[in-house]
Amino acid sequence: MKFFTREQGAMLCFMKKRGWADWLMAGIVSICLFSCATPKNISYFKDVPDSLPNKEVAEAMYKTPVIQVDDILQVSIQTLDPAATVLLNQQNTASWPVTGTPGTGATVNSSGVSGYLVDKEGYITLPLIGKMLVKDKSTSQVRDEIKAKAAEFYKDPVVNVRLANFRVTVLGEVARPSTYVMPNEKVTLLDAIGMAGDLTIYGKRENVLLIREKDNKKEFVRFNLNNTNLFTSPYYYLQQGDVVYVEPNKSKIASTDGARLRNITIVSSALSVLIVLLTRIKF
Repeated sequence: MKFFTREQGAMLCFMKKRGWADWLMAGIVSICLFSCATPKNISYFKDVPDSLPNKEVAEAMYKTPVIQVDDILQVSIQTLDPAATVLLNQQNTASWPVTGTPGTGATVNSSGVSGYLVDKEGYITLPLIGKMLVKDKSTSQVRDEIKAKAAEFYKDPVVNVRLANFRVTVLGEVARPSTYVMPNEKVTLLDAIGMAGDLTIYGKRENVLLIREKDNKKEFVRFNLNNTNLFTSPYYYLQQGDVVYVEPNKSKIASTDGARLRNITIVSSALSVLIVLLTRIKF
């Protein structure tokens, strides 16, 4: 017969009351949580050795985005005549819901964006200058065309054109998932991730998903942030309306299961205590 000390007997009794299977499972989950979150799984560009002094990677060719239907253009025309400048810059307010502000992680709602909405036929209408076809053109091409037309009426006009709703959505395991309105058109995948506050420790760095709409179809592209081949991808530069999704890794799933198991254990223990109390009460 095996004998136990008073302390061992008390511990055994306590474990029996709490349920030894629950304690064993909780211990296994805890070990998994601490073992999965290692630097090996959270670092970027692991194909660059620490001892390598220099490595060059050819970056993907940047393709200037073109204007599409329902885009919003901000057009600024400056002339030597202040009155004419005010008249030329009387922009209509295009109704388009915006989430996020340029360069911030805040989420805000706006009733509209100041600018010119590209209609279903691909045109915008400017004061004095009139109707212009802008669809499938870059902002620099539209700028040059507006400048040429404004030069017919005013001397040395200065024209600026930019997309007011160049937005990118970042979802999943990032610090600040949201839709971001970008301050410029040359935006990379890393730029978008940086604006979202970087991946959390639970983000799956080897399988980041990009969703892009093209010709009324959805394109799905996978990126591996552990490899410098990322910079050579033709999808490295983002386009208007792109969605970046970061999947959770096994540590996130384990932590979710661990929290669920912990809650079940607490509820089970509370019920066990309640049952013991009820059985001891004499009516």
